Amino acid sequence: MDDEIQATISSILTTRTAAAHLHGADFSALWKTTVECVSGGKLLRPRILVGAFDAFCADAQPGLQTREPVLQMAAALEILHFSFLLHDDIIDDDLMRRGEANLMGRLLVEARTSPWSVVVGDELPARRLHWARNAGLLVGDLMLTLAHQLFARVQVDRPSRLRILDLLDATVTETVAGEYCDVSLADGYLGSDPDLVLKMTCMKTAAYTFELPLRLAAVLAGAQRSAEDQLGQVGRRLGVAFQLQDDLRSAFESSNVHGKDDHSDFREGKETALIAYARSTSAWEQLRPLLGTQDFLPSSAPTIQCLLTECGARKFVESKVADQVEAAMQVLMDGDGELPAAVRDFCHEIIGKLESGAL
Repeated sequence: MDDEIQATISSILTTRTAAAHLHGADFSALWKTTVECVSGGKLLRPRILVGAFDAFCADAQPGLQTREPVLQMAAALEILHFSFLLHDDIIDDDLMRRGEANLMGRLLVEARTSPWSVVVGDELPARRLHWARNAGLLVGDLMLTLAHQLFARVQVDRPSRLRILDLLDATVTETVAGEYCDVSLADGYLGSDPDLVLKMTCMKTAAYTFELPLRLAAVLAGAQRSAEDQLGQVGRRLGVAFQLQDDLRSAFESSNVHGKDDHSDFREGKETALIAYARSTSAWEQLRPLLGTQDFLPSSAPTIQCLLTECGARKFVESKVADQVEAAMQVLMDGDGELPAAVRDFCHEIIGKLESGAL
């Protein structure tokens, strides 16, 4: 499955390389670096889509369902994800992704060796950093447009295409709303509480990471709307659990595990469920001056981790992960038979991987 998805993504990006050449050597070089950055991900969203579609079609006669539209949608999901990652990294001032330099990080490395680059000591010149971030912003916009093109041109019947475009529109809007809420929380424009942070998590991550792939699989397989809605509810709950689990990893594990800059959530003062809960405890007075400061010290991370554990924030978030997983299981059991057994089994497989940290 992964080889099929990656081959489709590569084909889509390669066909656009010639167009990049038309706009000059500099833009062509930017596109080349972009293509290199797209690869290397876990393909979580495309794999959920293709796996769920295959489960829907498990009992169908061979050849009855074509995989080409499914692979195109899988590639579009990964490209959409990449555009969101670029924007997210710019917002969070991150130069790493997946344990390596992200697009902005790579551009800065290239700028160091450029004949027009002026580097003083080990510091990154402000203009070079500004250039790299803006390049990332522009590429993020370009990849979002490309994803929309792929969604709009998928070879399915008109009602299915309109449903797919409606899902894309709703998902992008909800994700942007979630990101806006995240930024507003981090910068103090919204008052924080655990319920609001959980809602933000649902909007920002759950909608496009689990719910959209599962809903798309149902549409592409020709399933009833009731089955799509049931899968959407499962995906929404698993998406929240996944993001909360990611917050725990970012707080308590190394970049080798979560792939981002070490302690980036602490450095940025990100308003995760961990922090929202800690605000209501006696540990907050000790935590507050350590988070989101201009001169954040990595050496303060163990103290932050200890305080988050002792005040109960870590246990609280772990319990919320378990609650969301249990809720997803309940949705699967409460259905009126809309989902085929193979699709239910596939969802249970996802749940098992999430609980074991294998996603």
